[in-house]
Amino acid sequence: MQIGRLMRHAAATHWRTRMLFPAATLDAIEQAIARVEKTHAGEIRFAVETGLTPLHILNGMAPRARALEVFGYLGVWDTEHNNGVLVYVQLADRAVEIIADRGFRGRVSSAEWEAVCRLMEEHYRAGRFKIGSIAGVDAIGELLTRHFPPNLEGPARSHNQLPDRPTLL
Repeated sequence: MQIGRLMRHAAATHWRTRMLFPAATLDAIEQAIARVEKTHAGEIRFAVETGLTPLHILNGMAPRARALEVFGYLGVWDTEHNNGVLVYVQLADRAVEIIADRGFRGRVSSAEWEAVCRLMEEHYRAGRFKIGSIAGVDAIGELLTRHFPPNLEGPARSHNQLPDRPTLL
């Protein structure tokens, strides 16, 4: 399986990523994040990675482990109230992972995050990357609104702590 995975990642191209996530899709995801962040006290970050390096593959790095690295790399952990959420899409492995900061512990269950990942993956399998991404952002927004209501009076909503624009890695 490692050889097949290595070949799949080596064959993954940034050109294909740009085809699946063109500027219009990135704009729509950015707008969805900005819209839902008005309804809760969390911060959402969205990252799409084409494929992993051969060294990552040979070391057996799973998409979840890479998502944790990206969480740190993008500074999602660095919010005032530890309320950052990373949506990590890994195209070569066809995986979606959600990493939530410690401020969500006890508020949103891993089963709820998994349900959002499966929703997005279902859309992606059908080739609906824009719709699937927005559906995922909306579902996360609903979870955060329910479990992490907005702090309309405090400094948490006075500024956007993380960029809303999706990152292509």
